[in-house]
Amino acid sequence: MRVLIALTYYRPHYSGLTIYAERLAKALVQKGHAVTVLTSRYASNLPQSEVADGVEIIRLPVGLRISKGVLMPGMLSKAWELVRQNDVVHLHLPQLDAAYLAMVARLLRKPVVLTYHCDLRLPAGLIHSLANQVSHIANHITARAANLLVTNTQDYAEQSDFLKHYLEKIRIVPPPVELPPLDNADLDQFKQNYAILPGQRIIGMAARLATEKGVEYLVQALPRVLEKFPSARVLFVGQYRDVFGEHAYAQMLAPVIEKLGEHWQFLGVIPPHEFAAFMHVAEVTVLPSLNSTESFGMVQVESMVCGTPVVASDLPGVRQPVMMTGMGRLIPRGDSQALAEAIISILDHPEQYRGDVNAIAERFSPEAVAEAYATLFQELLA
Repeated sequence: MRVLIALTYYRPHYSGLTIYAERLAKALVQKGHAVTVLTSRYASNLPQSEVADGVEIIRLPVGLRISKGVLMPGMLSKAWELVRQNDVVHLHLPQLDAAYLAMVARLLRKPVVLTYHCDLRLPAGLIHSLANQVSHIANHITARAANLLVTNTQDYAEQSDFLKHYLEKIRIVPPPVELPPLDNADLDQFKQNYAILPGQRIIGMAARLATEKGVEYLVQALPRVLEKFPSARVLFVGQYRDVFGEHAYAQMLAPVIEKLGEHWQFLGVIPPHEFAAFMHVAEVTVLPSLNSTESFGMVQVESMVCGTPVVASDLPGVRQPVMMTGMGRLIPRGDSQALAEAIISILDHPEQYRGDVNAIAERFSPEAVAEAYATLFQELLA
């Protein structure tokens, strides 16, 4: 089977969406399918085409940037060429070009599967407001043209202002999660690299430093945690400098984080083996997200497959990993006191939050997710 996957950004761009798409593409190739990824050449140093892990990647030049979206003039002709060459078109929203690709696919009688990752919410401002409206219209055109819509959980689908209009087309497929294997030497090296001392209670957070992630609530919760565990320390993994549209947010947080001193450390974007070590070393990870731009939170499952419990906001979709596994606590969104008490509870009684790590890893493995997608593709082709 020949599969065309289209999305605005692909690796090496770092986001939950690009990680999802890369893991799925590689797993489909490993199952014997031919996969082409059509995406933007968002940085001039990226090759226009290459093959990575058996996946053919085609990057189109960017003609215009509208907020986080891009317009690619080359899409007008390239879409017809690539859709003709492939059996199935797999689109990822949010993406401005998805509507055009979906219509081309339907005209050429090729089935379309649309994966809806999350609602799009851009910062305030005229340009962002216009981009939101254009994106909203394009999303509905895409959804109407698509044969099936995939999302992570029924919980999110039923609560989403967008997805609830297309429930008859919805199929549930969990996101793909994998981490490289580690040994004790890897963990010791990570602790040495980041000066983690014996007895320190490590709290982890993996996210962009962005408003919707609710980072300020962890900042506000930490003094209460430090009363109980004076050696507690937050390790924050992910982009924290120059996050698009988040300059004011970063400036607001900077002085209060600085006051936390050695109890807060930004690690930035780290390689996969270090990320796996981070998840093992942390005793609890947190995901205090605030709105529907978070539909699941793959980092929760990444934490759980390392045996590390999670504190997450009680939001549609986001609450599902904890509810499925019992490996953590749910808190009301925007409640720093509840966050502090949940962290303390897990650090006090970690044995109460153990789960079947092997079963979780198997359920969310890229191989299992690729098999679920392949089944959907075959059904449509039949």
